Amino acid sequence: MTRETPEKRAERPERGRYGRKPKDPAEEASSVTAGTEPDYPDDEGWLDAVVERENMIQALKRVRGNKGSPGIDGMTVEELGPYLKSLWARIKAGLLEGRYQPQPVRGVEIPKPDGGMRKLGIPTAVDRLIGQAVHQVMALAWDRTFSKGSYGFRPGRSALQAVEAARGYVAEGWRWVVDIDLEKFFDRVNHDVLMALVARRVKDKRLLGLLRRYLQAGLMTDGPETVRTEGTPQGSPLSPLLSNILLDVLDKELERRGHRFCRYADDCNIYVRSRRAGERVMATVTRFLEKRLRLRVNPAKSAVGRPWDLKFLGYSITSEKSPRLRVARRSEKRLRDGLRLIFRQGRGRNIRRLIATLNVKLRGWFEYFRLSEVRIVFETLDEWLRRKLRCVLWRQWKRPATRRRKLMQADWTRTGPGNRPRTDGEPGGTPEPRT
Repeated sequence: MTRETPEKRAERPERGRYGRKPKDPAEEASSVTAGTEPDYPDDEGWLDAVVERENMIQALKRVRGNKGSPGIDGMTVEELGPYLKSLWARIKAGLLEGRYQPQPVRGVEIPKPDGGMRKLGIPTAVDRLIGQAVHQVMALAWDRTFSKGSYGFRPGRSALQAVEAARGYVAEGWRWVVDIDLEKFFDRVNHDVLMALVARRVKDKRLLGLLRRYLQAGLMTDGPETVRTEGTPQGSPLSPLLSNILLDVLDKELERRGHRFCRYADDCNIYVRSRRAGERVMATVTRFLEKRLRLRVNPAKSAVGRPWDLKFLGYSITSEKSPRLRVARRSEKRLRDGLRLIFRQGRGRNIRRLIATLNVKLRGWFEYFRLSEVRIVFETLDEWLRRKLRCVLWRQWKRPATRRRKLMQADWTRTGPGNRPRTDGEPGGTPEPRT
């Protein structure tokens, strides 16, 4: 056996552990056993990085840009700058010495699209600023280690990317989906489980204490303050990151099992090849969530089925060999229900103002569903909108004489009165060609 020379060894392709080709750094960071982790502050330097000047300036810009309602103290984000000029030194000292106590959050409820009410917790402007500063420091340490199947609340990732990935799995032959919905996820996050996960990386006890106080800050709805022992109410800049840190445990477990999945916040779809496999995955994942993360799966909203019978982030997928994205029926119905309310409110308004109000809602809806490849939904919606606008005008005209006069004054663009084609001599008819 000939011995390998140094020159031959240098020409040999680089190999990782166990003779495998080394992975791409981004792919390696998202794997279960990531070998390298990004740089983050020293054990006792996390809170110092949070209150550092540049980080606080960036957080202030972000809070101002997000706007939002005031908390229980009534301070708006526009008033935050002058307030900090006089009191920031005292607030900073309280943070570094572990004395800072977040104020209770203002509780509000908004209707969910599928029924029920969603609880929101609105922190004060100062607490929102500090939460945003903490988020920025912690996100640098965690985001690159999150799973490749996680798309919610991450820079450079979106719900539309999750939908595209789901369509890709179905095209590859994984044509059964396990749709997991967590019951009141943000209201039932276990504080001890979450803090144990954060403490694996954050060794600064001052920051850990601050996070614990934020989690346990009281909630004020329409009465006295209530103590919170679980949950991270939506509305705080920290809630999205903390939810991803908690559910990353689920992501890593699914990766370890070799599953294809897409998760956006607490909405998780796992793609398998058969109903039997889907039912088995549903049972084992439910047990894992209950025992490991103390979370409950909502049996009424979770299901094992075909992608074209279920929806994911508002989209559905066709059953063709080359699947296409389409707007889910429930998403279309939800839009029409919202537009009906606008039409009812606009019966006595100027038609141009009504159309301007409709356009605000429609532009955002069409932008989100721009990936849809089934156009019949948009065609039928366009016909429905035109009919509803004609109904608004018909009601506004009221009297038969007014309706007759308005119809005769209408700008006929395709046909003349009596539904006959226009002639060249009639207004609006085909113009004579130029010579």
